[in-house]
Amino acid sequence: MITISESAQSHFRELLSRQEDGTNIRVFVVNPGRPNAECGVSYAPQDSVEESDIRLNFEGFDAVVDAESAPFLQEAEIDFVQQELGSQLTLKAPNAKAQKVSDDAELIERVEYVIQSEVNPQLASHGGQVMVSEITSDGIAILQFGGGCNGCSMVDVTLKEGIEKQLLERFPGELNGVRDITEHSRGEHSYY
Repeated sequence: MITISESAQSHFRELLSRQEDGTNIRVFVVNPGRPNAECGVSYAPQDSVEESDIRLNFEGFDAVVDAESAPFLQEAEIDFVQQELGSQLTLKAPNAKAQKVSDDAELIERVEYVIQSEVNPQLASHGGQVMVSEITSDGIAILQFGGGCNGCSMVDVTLKEGIEKQLLERFPGELNGVRDITEHSRGEHSYY
């Protein structure tokens, strides 16, 4: 479920050595499956561990995950990098904003997963997002933009050069293109 690099494991062992015996780490997702999902790591004293929690064993400690966060932490990676200017703990959880779907799920579910986990995080820096309305019988994904993308002068480039290319590469032979059905009107929220 979660990969923790050797350097991160060493970092956790060092931090935990200064805590009460039996303390482990907790890896969690706040607002799992939503665009504003965020991942975190905290201490997990023994009295905070629930029966329903999942324990992942590592050398010298356990990583504790609550049942609600678990599906959203599939393929998560924790690393600890030391650099000249300091050190940084990184947690990458590609499925935090959208629960991973199986390879044999309906095409619309797989496209929606890519939109939520890969495309929308990129658009979020401009306050925008996109969602899948439908996939037509001839393999066209019908998309609707919102937030800062609605009325943005670059939306056509984003659609054709970004999203369409990415989706066609991911779903060759299944998806034939994308079409925007948003009624774009400039407003205070539009990104320029």
